[in-house]
Amino acid sequence: MGCCNSKNGESSATRLARWRSTGIVALRDSKLKAFPNEVLDLEKSVRTLDLTHNRLVEIPTEINKLINMQRLILADNLIERLPMNLGKHQSLKVMMMDANRLTTLPDELGQLVRLEQLSISGNLLTSLPETLGSLRNLVLLNVSNNKLSSLPESVGSCYSLEELQANENQIDEIPASVCNLVNLKSLCLNSNNVQKIPTNLLKACRSLQNISLHSNPISMEQFQQMEGFQDFEARRKRKFDKQIDSNVMISSKGLDEGVDL
Repeated sequence: MGCCNSKNGESSATRLARWRSTGIVALRDSKLKAFPNEVLDLEKSVRTLDLTHNRLVEIPTEINKLINMQRLILADNLIERLPMNLGKHQSLKVMMMDANRLTTLPDELGQLVRLEQLSISGNLLTSLPETLGSLRNLVLLNVSNNKLSSLPESVGSCYSLEELQANENQIDEIPASVCNLVNLKSLCLNSNNVQKIPTNLLKACRSLQNISLHSNPISMEQFQQMEGFQDFEARRKRKFDKQIDSNVMISSKGLDEGVDL
């Protein structure tokens, strides 16, 4: 464990009083190599913890003392794993772990039933736990820039999901269960190996306004022949309030030059 030095010279007591009063602990760019003990001592007072851009390698199990924490932001560190007692954070709504060194996620992730935003882009993940489907309040899921070869079938149980970002992975097929996501508005899978998508996707996902499949083997012709394509196009045009230039959309390389479908 470690402690942190104030950048503006305020005393430790003053800093702790401020954190306890506001519920916000922000220690971005503080060159921390270890989780600060003084933060853990705040226990129930912490609602937001932001330790972005430090040198943290691990998250201590004692973080479960922060039982009222709603936002955990640990992007741009060196963290290799999440604690196994992660599920104890029943108040957590936002978790951002982008640009770390995570290789796996614990099954306990599914216990975070109030989670609304999960962003874990820029890690080393090769798979996601099936328990992901227990996150029924999840609105945003960003797993871009990992090493995923697939998305779990259980993702279709994240019924509140509006935005799914999985760019720059090795995904070759979108699970059929995605068709259950009636609130999905944006699906981004740029730079993958997607060759086909569920035939019922455009018809079933009636809120869908944006699909982005740049740099994938799938062709524009395949996409246009899907049932529900015209309705999807109408929604997309209403959203952007402009006509789509078909000369830009259609490419011999598939959906990799100018299509944000």
